[in-house]
Order: sequence, then structure tokens, then C-alpha cells
Amino acid sequence: LPGPEAMQLATYVGWRLHGVLGGLIAGLLFVLPGAVVVLTLAILYAIFGDLPILQMVCLGVKAAVLVIVLEALLKVAKRSLLSSLHWGLAASAFVALFFFSIPFPLVVLTAGLFGLFFLPSDPADPQDSHVHVSPWHSVKTVLIWGSLWALPLLAIHLLSDQQILVEVGVFFSKLAVVTFGGAYAVLSYMAQDVVQQKEWLTAPEMLDGLGLAETTPGPLILVTEFVGFLAGVRSEGEGFNIGLGALAALVTLWVTFVPCFLWVFTGAPYIEWIASKARLRNALLAISAAVVGVILNLSLWFGLHVLFRDVVKWEFGVMDFWLPNVMTLDLLIAFMTLVAAYLLLRRHQSVVLTLLICGFLGWAIPYMSSVF
Repeated sequence: LPGPEAMQLATYVGWRLHGVLGGLIAGLLFVLPGAVVVLTLAILYAIFGDLPILQMVCLGVKAAVLVIVLEALLKVAKRSLLSSLHWGLAASAFVALFFFSIPFPLVVLTAGLFGLFFLPSDPADPQDSHVHVSPWHSVKTVLIWGSLWALPLLAIHLLSDQQILVEVGVFFSKLAVVTFGGAYAVLSYMAQDVVQQKEWLTAPEMLDGLGLAETTPGPLILVTEFVGFLAGVRSEGEGFNIGLGALAALVTLWVTFVPCFLWVFTGAPYIEWIASKARLRNALLAISAAVVGVILNLSLWFGLHVLFRDVVKWEFGVMDFWLPNVMTLDLLIAFMTLVAAYLLLRRHQSVVLTLLICGFLGWAIPYMSSVF
């Protein structure tokens, strides 16, 4: 499904146990505590983010997040790259995104069509399963949850003079539709757009938001709330408007998570039927493989913009890609990235502990250098 898979899984478990009410309770309680924490941290970040001590701590957080994304890439690759064809799809997705800037939705659609028509089927595929729900019930579910998703956006458009709320709502609604592959696929689509096109925040700030989301309860996708908040806070130019930022964060949460209920409550009765269709499963496997290339693109883009102070976009005919000035390598961040890689990939320490250690190093090393 498009969007945040962890929240969808929680909703599906609740639905299996107690129907729609169970799905609502499970999904909301999975998200809301973390959303409150992320909003609180985002407000503190907006107010105190320019303090030198916090900026130093954030250097360590950025280094750790680079490795966290790499670890996620390795886990997704191990799960999704099951054959040479899957490896080829992952490589093709990376090349399409990094070297040709092909739109993310087109990459995912192409991978799905390739899997649908060209991936071989397993002879041991299960027999067809039957659907135990009426078409009218599915249509009614789509109408109810589609209206809950869209009507608040329409009301904002008609009643509010704050254009940023509409922009945030439309942007994250698109995310909810096209981002197959979980939180890191969402980040891959979102990160470069909000930095390069929307200019709501910078690449280092995007990594700060990821670090905050990694250290809070709830799904990683709550980083979208951080992005929406900063977009609202800064929409009026000089200074910042905390109230508008909070409204933008609320809109972001709404259009990110309400679609999850739409997808799950509509699609849950069809799960066993879909699982019995070899071609559909092949399409989903192909999309999962392509997402590995998508996350690799995200990892490289983040790494270049954090490890090097000067990164330039080069254009050669139809190709365009980022290249760093190697002389601008930030040795401190590179060292802390190696520390994070040792802790996460070698010692298998927790994400939170790694973030804390790297955050401490980000503060301590410059401090000790200035003292001695």
C-alpha cells in the first residue's frame, strides 16, 4: 500500500480483531502519542535551533541518520532482492532517479507493470481465494473515507487565506497516493522536493527532522509533521508563526494518516484474494525491489549534502546528477558517521543509543578543540 506501512499494519491488526472500531483505535493510538512529541520537539527546534550548542549536537545527529538510512537500505534489500531480476529493477530505479531525475511515481509504476507482465510465477502459487465482501460495501468505504480525506482540504481552500495550508495539504496528499514501500520510500519522494522545489527547509534540517523522528515513539513517517510545521512557521517570511506552523502540522498529519484508514478498510477484505493472484504479487514484489533503488538514491543524496559543504548539480545532455567538491569534505561529520556505522552495523546497538552518542560527540569534539 502507498504511505506509512507501520501505521497500516497496526490498523490492519486492529481491524482483524475488532473491525473498523478496532482499526481506528489501533491506528490512532499508534500515531497520536508520537505526533504530540514530534510537534513539541519541532516547536523547540524552531525557537532554539540557531543556538550553537544545539547546532553542534545536530551535527552528530545528522551523521547518525546517514547510517540509519543505510541500515534501512540493507534491511529492505535483504527482504526484497530475491533474484537477479529484482537486483536489476533496483539498479534501474536508482539510475532513473539519480542520473535522469525521472519522477518517482513513474519509476514505481514502471516497476509494477514490469512485475505484472514479465516476472515468472512460482509453480507452488496458492489457489484462488474468494472475496467475502460486497462491491457496494467497498464503494461505501471509499466514499466515507475519501470524503473525510478531501473535505477538510476543500474547506481550507474555501475558507482560509493561508495558502501554505493548501500547499501542505495537496503535497502530502500526493505523497499518500504514490509512495509505495514504507517510510523510507515516502522520504525519498519528499526529501528532495521539499528542499529543492518547495524550499521549506534545507537538507541538513531534513536530517535533523529525521533524527528527531527516530528518537520519538511512533512511526518514522512523523517526520512529515516536522516538515509541515516548518513550512507553516516560515511561510510569512521574517520571524515565525508558531500557530500557523501547528495548523500546517495538523493538516500534514490528517492527509498522511487518514488515507491509511481508506486503504486498509477498503483493501483488508481482499488481502487473501490478492495473495492468491501470482501476477499481482509479482507486481508488488517488483515495486519492493525498485524501492531499494529509491532508498539508495535517498542515501546518496543525503550523504553528499551532509558530508560535503559544496555539492553541485552537473548536467550532461539528458543526464543530471550531484557531484561534491571533495576538498570540502567535513572531517568531523565523516568521523562521526564512521562511529555511527560501527555502533549500528558492527555492534548492532540501538538507534536511540547511537543518536545519543553521536549527538554527544557533535557537541564534545568542537568544545574540547576550542578549550585545548
